[in-house]
Amino acid sequence: MPGKSIHRELNSILKGVSRSFYLTLRVLPASVRSQLGVAYLFCRCADTIADTSLLPVEERLEHLKIFRRQFEVDEPEVEALAGMISRVGAPQEISAERQLLLRIGECFALYEQFRSSDRKLIRTLVTTLTRGMETDLSRFPSAESGEVEALNDDAELDLYCYHVAGCVGEFWTELVMAHIPSLSCWQGDSMRQLGARFGKGLQLTNILRDIDGDLSRGRCYLPMERLEAAGRSLDSLLVAESRASFRPVMHGLIRETLGHYRAGWKYTISIPRRQARLRLACAWPLLIGLRTLALLAALEDPCAAGVVTRIPRIEVYWIMGRTADMVYFNSWLERYYSKMERRVLERLLPETGGGEGG
Repeated sequence: MPGKSIHRELNSILKGVSRSFYLTLRVLPASVRSQLGVAYLFCRCADTIADTSLLPVEERLEHLKIFRRQFEVDEPEVEALAGMISRVGAPQEISAERQLLLRIGECFALYEQFRSSDRKLIRTLVTTLTRGMETDLSRFPSAESGEVEALNDDAELDLYCYHVAGCVGEFWTELVMAHIPSLSCWQGDSMRQLGARFGKGLQLTNILRDIDGDLSRGRCYLPMERLEAAGRSLDSLLVAESRASFRPVMHGLIRETLGHYRAGWKYTISIPRRQARLRLACAWPLLIGLRTLALLAALEDPCAAGVVTRIPRIEVYWIMGRTADMVYFNSWLERYYSKMERRVLERLLPETGGGEGG
């Protein structure tokens, strides 16, 4: 297994790139911690490449292909990687992401130490994820064009969420089943499906909390069929004065997200109680996500620029502390989850035929 010095270096990168995932990783069982940490860093590297707006879309697509190719060859292509890092790393304003790119070679070194079955799982994850990112980059106009396009329907939104997050839930499921003997009771197919929905729910939350940011980049992940069913147009979404009228569409997608969360919660409760660390690692993103959804549901203008829906760190720690005490008790966990779920539901508009599809 990888040495402690590499673990420390990777932990320092993780802490800078994602505070929430770093905290989740620390509580995970040691048998899967390294693999999940490295897989996450690879995914963040791909995300950084895809989101580097200072580079033309065509160049980002080429760099994504170079990155994906490293998982399709026997050994990483050092020169190709170096060129990619030089081009993509230079414009990065966030130092943690720049450091991640500069140290991606260390991630590959750690990756090479995993057993072949783990490398295969990570390879499948990264290739699926990057192909989804390529599709996304090709699907929408560039931010510089000033144009905005929306996804067509729920099926397209669901496929997007699978490619960038649902596949992560499947990967997580395959990995923990391979390394944690007490999960041998799991039915693989059904748990993979629940894991995929778990990931989709978290991705939908990310979409709902960054509608304005996506619009500024020429992207609208609110499906046109939902906008039209609610009597709205994409053009009106770009006008600040009319944005409050999009609450029914927003709330319909929040309900959709809650359905995925329930699947994720079923997944979490299916983890044997003696695997407390794994339970917590799954429970925390859902409970923090529910708090985020409650904030989003209360917004009069769900698309307003500059709206802060980030949960304060002290509240994150409070949720973590509460659940650490109840992790062994399904009934306690269920009451806590249901209480937070109700807080979201109480803030939603009543369901209607038009804006609350799904």
